[in-house]
Amino acid sequence: MNAKTTVSADDEKNYNLDRFDLAILRQLQLDASISNVALAEKVTLSPPACLRRVERLKQIGLIKGYVALLNPQALNVGLVVLIGVVLDRSTPKTFEDFELAVQKISGCMECHVVTGEFDYILMIRTKDNQSFNKLHAEQLLFLPGVRQIRSFIGLREVLSTTKLVF
Repeated sequence: MNAKTTVSADDEKNYNLDRFDLAILRQLQLDASISNVALAEKVTLSPPACLRRVERLKQIGLIKGYVALLNPQALNVGLVVLIGVVLDRSTPKTFEDFELAVQKISGCMECHVVTGEFDYILMIRTKDNQSFNKLHAEQLLFLPGVRQIRSFIGLREVLSTTKLVF
């Protein structure tokens, strides 16, 4: 998708999503591999009408893509580490440099600018404590502009979802 076909935050409120659009989005969150025919049946539309709506939802940027949700434990990356990062300066250049560098960190799945004690919160998945220690020593310590890193190792996953509630 290019910038012309995606919806901006200001434009999003101008889209009048009807019950069919919302039903399509809800169903696709449950199973993105569903066939168009089965999706159309679930949302009570004809297959051509359903396909047109799905394409429109993609075009305006409400459907960003499709993924398979993998089992991290089965793939040996079951350890979750949340990391709070404080930068040494709050300048646009410092933020830009950090944000470019963090995208190259192995196993980093999320990075958020936050308010409060930290400037950023990262979520990293890795094999175990030893592999995290190696990642910390070889990559995290060399992130540009960092004054402080605080790591929080997950002990047990209580909730993990990709489903948006709307």
